[in-house]
Amino acid sequence: MFNDVLIVCHANVCRSPAAQQMFRAWQGEVPGARGVVFHSAGLRAREGADMDPVMQRLLAERGVEVGPHRARRLTGSLVRAADLVLVTERRQVAAVERLEPTARGKVYALGNWENSDVTDPHGLHEAAYRESLALIERLVKGWLNRIC
Repeated sequence: MFNDVLIVCHANVCRSPAAQQMFRAWQGEVPGARGVVFHSAGLRAREGADMDPVMQRLLAERGVEVGPHRARRLTGSLVRAADLVLVTERRQVAAVERLEPTARGKVYALGNWENSDVTDPHGLHEAAYRESLALIERLVKGWLNRIC
């Protein structure tokens, strides 16, 4: 059982907060997930940045409530405190492990089971956001069933 799950992307304004909000929205549907804390950070986040407004709107379309979000940069202490770290791109596994070598064995790609990466749609056309969000939604549901 995991108590603390950290989701990581590049800037913590689009993919990782979207996944965080989806995990929170659906954790009530999985019996063992009710006590799990889901949060997010970015490898190169600009502290305090707002969540991407396009992603916020698309989450709202799906009925996912988005609370206040402020980007935060990934730190070794955040990684150490997490029981599981999920990254949006497979190459980010190595970046997290370089930042915190003790994390080996608890860092996985969000798309691990599908051997896929969640492409960063930030600043692209809405279709790119929709594609990334649909993948995030499917991957989050898969992880919920595995970790809880």
